Amino acid sequence: MLKTAPAVFAVGNEYEIMVSVTAEALFWVRVGDTCYYDESNGVMRSLSELHRVKVPVEQLDKERQYTVCVRPLVERRPYFSETAEVQEFVFSFSPVPAQGARLYHMADAHDRIDQPVQAAKTFGDIDLLILNGDIISDSGDPARFHNIYEICSRLTGGEHPTVFSRGNHDMRGGYAERFAEYTPNHLGNTYYTFRVGSLWGILLDCGEDKRDDCPEYGYTVRCREFRRRQTAFIKDVITRSEQEYAAPGVTTRLVISHHPFTHKIHAPFDIEGEVYTEWAALLKEHVKPHLMLCGHLHRLGVWEPGCEDDTYGQPCTVIVGSAVEENTHTGCGIVLNEGSADVTFVDSDGNTVSKHAVIYGV
Repeated sequence: MLKTAPAVFAVGNEYEIMVSVTAEALFWVRVGDTCYYDESNGVMRSLSELHRVKVPVEQLDKERQYTVCVRPLVERRPYFSETAEVQEFVFSFSPVPAQGARLYHMADAHDRIDQPVQAAKTFGDIDLLILNGDIISDSGDPARFHNIYEICSRLTGGEHPTVFSRGNHDMRGGYAERFAEYTPNHLGNTYYTFRVGSLWGILLDCGEDKRDDCPEYGYTVRCREFRRRQTAFIKDVITRSEQEYAAPGVTTRLVISHHPFTHKIHAPFDIEGEVYTEWAALLKEHVKPHLMLCGHLHRLGVWEPGCEDDTYGQPCTVIVGSAVEENTHTGCGIVLNEGSADVTFVDSDGNTVSKHAVIYGV
């Protein structure tokens, strides 16, 4: 009945548990004695094969288990709808540990599954999967969204959380305007914060990588205003610091962005320098992040503030963690220590490409 194992996405102080089913059905998740239903204004959803429920992080971390409940819908009628027996699927769950957490960062899969997954397996067991944009090549065919869930299923088995960020290629195609319906989001927004264990993060979405009036887009994007809403979002997060990055127990602070926005690329990609400089300054002065994780460039890098790739004032060390070649995919494994991180670039051929130690303090 389930197409894959569920994906457990971290959004704010909740997990969004999402999975597709093979037939029209009603859907809910039970954690302990509490059921969380996939409903819309009191009506159980069944038209979409992709289901979503929101569960408090604190509760699922405590219970360490959840049950997916699916009731096949035979016929939905105005009166006396016909349904089949409930099917239940039990999944164990492992919260992100406070110490020694193992993260894996993947970006730019561009519809490939086997190679990106194999690169992650080269790194080994993980506590948190980070999918950082362009996991699909475009949003022209809704069937492509299945690739996201297939990767989550193979690497987490529904037993570990995932953080998901949108990339610029995700904004292209006929279903791009409905992207948030197929992926985790906060109130429809593709930018938000999250908290798992002692780790806090902020996702920022740069949108497309060229000006809105670029002929390539054919007038289909308005990212300039979208980025400015995120400037206001960052400022709002700062005003709520005690509930966000300065909350009790937070020891590691991440910035996750598909685009390494503190790095200026050549024309026509040299856009929004003023906005990105403000983002970086706000983060550096107030949030004081430890690491910023990015993809987009299809190459690897560990950039310290002030390096030649730092154009707009990095707030912290930037890790560019995805390299894409015709027959090989490279990603990035990270082990969080107290005051430092061990960064390992690994590829789909089973190779450890390089290792780096990042010291940042707490």
